[in-house]
Amino acid sequence: MSQRPLHFNAFIWPNGYHESAWRLAEDDVRNVLGLPYYADIARTAERGLLDSIFLADNIAIADYRATHLPQVQFDPIAVLSALAATTEHVGLIGTGSTTYNEPWELARRFATLDHLSGGRAGWNIVTTVTPLAAANFGQRSHPDHADRYARAGEFVEVAARVWDSWADDAIVGDREGGVWADRSKLAAPRFHGRFYDVEGIQPFPRSPQGRPVLVLAGQSGAGVELAARHADMAFSGPPSLEAAVAFRSDLHAKAAAQGRDPDQVLVLPALMVTLGGTEAEARARAQRLEELSSSDFRWQNALYTAGLDPDGYDPDAPLPASLWQEPSESTRTDQLYAAARAQPEAPLREVAQRVRGGAGHTHFVGTPEQLAEHVLVWQDAGAVDGFTIMGSTLPYELTAFVDHVIPILQRRNRFRTEYAGTTLRDHLGLARPGV
Repeated sequence: MSQRPLHFNAFIWPNGYHESAWRLAEDDVRNVLGLPYYADIARTAERGLLDSIFLADNIAIADYRATHLPQVQFDPIAVLSALAATTEHVGLIGTGSTTYNEPWELARRFATLDHLSGGRAGWNIVTTVTPLAAANFGQRSHPDHADRYARAGEFVEVAARVWDSWADDAIVGDREGGVWADRSKLAAPRFHGRFYDVEGIQPFPRSPQGRPVLVLAGQSGAGVELAARHADMAFSGPPSLEAAVAFRSDLHAKAAAQGRDPDQVLVLPALMVTLGGTEAEARARAQRLEELSSSDFRWQNALYTAGLDPDGYDPDAPLPASLWQEPSESTRTDQLYAAARAQPEAPLREVAQRVRGGAGHTHFVGTPEQLAEHVLVWQDAGAVDGFTIMGSTLPYELTAFVDHVIPILQRRNRFRTEYAGTTLRDHLGLARPGV
């Protein structure tokens, strides 16, 4: 039996990750627009000794989404900076696009968060799948998959050089001699690549973690290669146990081939959870969420999260075979195309129902005891190092996880009873990168 430490991220999405969650919330629908909502969730995660809270981002909003679910895509770094002041230990992971940001500036923002939080920052690296984002940034077209990942590789390398542009011992603090920092301990990035030319050093000393924790969700070939080179944590993984074991083994082998220690690359895939005091109660709650879901939302969202424009398709006609006969570029595209291949003559509206609650993430429905057992079975099999917990509703599911699942794992000596360190790298057992 594995005794590797377990790790958990708490994924925060307004009201919960299932698209119907907001319809079951009992508070004012506008509460998700204020800091107290997020602060309460962050404090719950910290009370449960979770490794981090995790904020996604969406830099382009399709019209249909405003009709069917809350649109609260605040700047993750701004929210996490505020939460840094309301928490003391829990990590703060935010999403940032490598396609629609500049590397020097985004590196500066995440390093700022790392300083202000005392070393708790993490960056979820995404390349942005939706082509709708291009127009928001003055671009005429959205880069294709290969270009996005080529750009991402350079982007992360630039960011690392910016973070490392100050040696850890650069600050002298010699008041008598009037020397604040040793200029010889500063090194400009001097990066010249296909996409970026970056010269300037970071405008403040190296942050507590050296570099924020790097997280990647890509499951395509290019995504796995990028994770093997740079990621401290992978946020993705296949839905079956056997495939998840193979995914983690492959990722670790690729990381080792890059000269990295595979034990320093953690796998915490997303798991949407619906909990109940009994299995019947949990299933009833999950069924209620499904009953409240909109078929119009479901088919449009299945296309949108696969990087397709819903306006270009007829929901009452089959998904064109020319799409699903081609290789896909993402996990969500895989799920949609697999559903279409299984029912090639079925209308898109029906096919989309097979991509269930929360854009296709695995949905666990059961009791706290059953979830604890699921977690341990997967970790002991070598499939995961933990999970990114997506409550189908929030704050209910996260509170239930903290109050009931965590104590079960603690009683079995499989989860911490206190934070051992102060930084997110400490929580995750990750080494601090040198310069």
